[in-house]
Amino acid sequence: MLKIGSLETSTGKIVYSEDSKNILCLPSAEIKELFKASGVILFRGFGITHQEMKEFAEQFSSRFIRDDDKPLVEPNGFVSSVDTGMDEIYPHRENGSSPFAPDAVWFCCTVPAAQGGETLFWNGVRVWEKLSEELKQLFISKKIKFVRKYPVSSWKHFLGLGATIADAKRVLDSFENVSYQIDEEESIYTEYVCSAVSKTKYGNQNAFVNDVIASNNNLQGSANLIEGSLTFEDNSLISEAVIEQIEKVVYGLTEEIRWQTGDIVMIDNSRFLHGRRAFSDNNRRLFALLSYLDF
Repeated sequence: MLKIGSLETSTGKIVYSEDSKNILCLPSAEIKELFKASGVILFRGFGITHQEMKEFAEQFSSRFIRDDDKPLVEPNGFVSSVDTGMDEIYPHRENGSSPFAPDAVWFCCTVPAAQGGETLFWNGVRVWEKLSEELKQLFISKKIKFVRKYPVSSWKHFLGLGATIADAKRVLDSFENVSYQIDEEESIYTEYVCSAVSKTKYGNQNAFVNDVIASNNNLQGSANLIEGSLTFEDNSLISEAVIEQIEKVVYGLTEEIRWQTGDIVMIDNSRFLHGRRAFSDNNRRLFALLSYLDF
């Protein structure tokens, strides 16, 4: 029987350790059902390291993918460090500007920041419910277009270090909503078209889970995003007025994880946006893992 509490005011849950129980001994079937219902689970009191996070996540995952923007802890591994910068991270869906969005995002904390650095999350189902009818109709009628460049090192993160350009073509050709070009250095330029509102993996609910806010703020800060402005599929601009309306709704639904040493969290990437408060503590240690789930 799991010892469960509520995480903030959201549907998220906290699973507490009892009698220093090993996290690998928790009933996986119960955790799966809890995750389907809640979308976010924080495990507290288990004293998790990033190696143990990977071992725990294996119980629920069919495969892992690498993060092309963050340094890997091990050269051929999947766990990455998320402490290369200290700035605020805006609400986003992990890999939401590409067709390679994982089912789950995992984080574990071995050293929390002395101040700030909380991981933030937003329920995309609630965001969609609170958007105006005008905005809902806009995003139902128009899809978003993301233009990105993937150097060889980046697309091999998604497809594996042994992947060839033929493998990349085969994968990209399998997506109906992706067009691409390949240059002489085998960098891949993609146009990815997707809806801003999508169905959740569990429950088939409408959720406003995408990269609109983050991409709008980070257009000049990413080596991969190469378009000068954020557009719909027809190349019409997503206006600042629209972005401001979305931000007002999203930021009004902010929930946070105030990290403790040894915490681990799993987040449904089809249902929740996530981000981070800024911090100024060089000692903070937070690790991430991306996976496709097997349930």
